[in-house]
Parts: sequence; structure tokens; C-alpha cells
Amino acid sequence: MKNWIYPLMVVIAASSYGVLSTIIKVAMKNGFTAAEAVTAQYFIGFALAALLFFVTQRKMPRIKGWKILVLSGTSTAVTGMVYAHSLNYLPASLAVVLLFQFTWIGMFLDCIVNRRWLKRTEVFSLILLFAGTLFAAGIIGTDLSGIPWQGWAWGIGAAFCFSAFMFVNGKQIEGMDTSARLFYVSLFAAIVVGLFQTPEIVWNGQLFNEGLWIFGVMLGVFGIIMPIYFFSVAVPHVGSGLASILSAMELPVAVLASVIILNEALTFLQICGIFIILIGMVLPSAFNRTPKRVERI
Repeated sequence: MKNWIYPLMVVIAASSYGVLSTIIKVAMKNGFTAAEAVTAQYFIGFALAALLFFVTQRKMPRIKGWKILVLSGTSTAVTGMVYAHSLNYLPASLAVVLLFQFTWIGMFLDCIVNRRWLKRTEVFSLILLFAGTLFAAGIIGTDLSGIPWQGWAWGIGAAFCFSAFMFVNGKQIEGMDTSARLFYVSLFAAIVVGLFQTPEIVWNGQLFNEGLWIFGVMLGVFGIIMPIYFFSVAVPHVGSGLASILSAMELPVAVLASVIILNEALTFLQICGIFIILIGMVLPSAFNRTPKRVERI
């Protein structure tokens, strides 16, 4: 597979995450809570992952590298729960900005684990990404004094959780194909969400009788199937540090989704911010010509 395929897969996975906040906001406008939307996302996401696996494999997958699978499932579940909870306190644009801090958190985590210093291109890229974030999110000139501290805490917490998810997905499990990994990661994620969110939506009929399943399918596809599958394949090849930078595509997609679906205004500054983010994303890939060694577990 050509080298450019893996970075593209990371961009696609990150882009799928970009629409989640908008879908959750629409679900909340239709009378559902963020917790109910997240529960539907992970339960239906697991059902879709199981269907995908058994249609293609038709046998129960052998479990290997269970520590990685549990950590991956837990981290993606906690990310979804914490991020959704932040939307109870924050506007969608600010919630995305705080989640977006995973770019520098993930980069520094990669440097700590691999005992290396940031490259000059990475530093410059992070500066561009931070500047582009401020413009693209449309928060310049906005009064943020009324935002409760809980919103800031949950938003930053989601960024740390997502960084952990990216890092864990950089670990490859020998002998396990991607569809089997998706099956187990989504299973453990659904278990965690079921313990801490609203599993009663399944047996009280709300999931299927009140239309919540529609949002569950959309969230399951864009928040479970696509990102876990593509990240599992691509991150071991590009590295968690570069994957964090490439995942910056999430913010422009989130902005465009809010404009198209929520009819939010798109300003000239936001357009400039999106272009700055795209430049910041391209820099490390353009200068990184050394193939990434795949890490095995």
C-alpha cells in the first residue's frame, strides 16, 4: 500500500469525528440527552461492528492482545462520554476547540514515550494549528466569561482521553485483523458506556420507539466504525505523533458541519483559520520522508 494511503486514512477517520458534536446537538434539540445519544452511539456501533465481522468472517474472533483491546475500548468510550458531557456546558464550537487540544497533547505524549524532542517542522505545525484553531472556531471576540468551569474541565478532559485513544491505537496486535479488532474494541466500549450512561434506553423501548436509533446509527458509523477501523490500520504506520497532527482535519469538518446542518454563520476569519489548519497538517507529512516502522505487540 502506498505511503500516502495511511495519512489519508487518518484524515478520513478524524473527519468522521468532526460531525459528532453537530449530530449530538441535533439529537438534543429533538429532546434526547447527550448521555442517551452516546449510549445509542456505542450500542448500535457495536451491533454494526459485530454485523460487519460476522458477515465477512463468519466465526468468533480469537482474542489477542486483550490489554490493548480493553484500553482502546475504554479510552474511546470515555472520550465519547466526557466530550458529550462537555456539550451540556459548552457551545459546539468551543467544545470542538477544547477537544482539538489533543493535537499538542498527543504530540508531546509521543515525544515522552519515544524519548525524543519535537522536530522544528512539528513545532511550526503546532503553532499554525493553534492559531488556525482560534480563527476557525469563531471564538475570537466572543465573551467566554459566562462559560462554567465544568465545561472547561470536561472539554480538556476529552482531549486527554482522545490522545490516549490515539496512542493506544498506535499499537498493533500480531495476528488480529482489523475487523476483529473493531469488534472487540467496540464491545469493550459498549460495556463501559453501558455501566456509566443510560443502558435503560434499550429495555424501556426508547432506543427504537422514539427515533433515537436514527441518531445512534449516524453516531455509530461516524464515531465507532469509521474512526476505529481506519485509526487501527493507519496509526501504527504513521505514528501517534503525526496522526495527532493529521487529525486536525476534525475541526474544519466540525465547522463546516455546523454551518451546513445547524445553519451557523461562516466568517472570513473562520475560512482563513481552516486554511491555516490545512497548512499545519501538510507540513509534517511533506517533510517526513522516513517510513514509519510498524510497532508490534
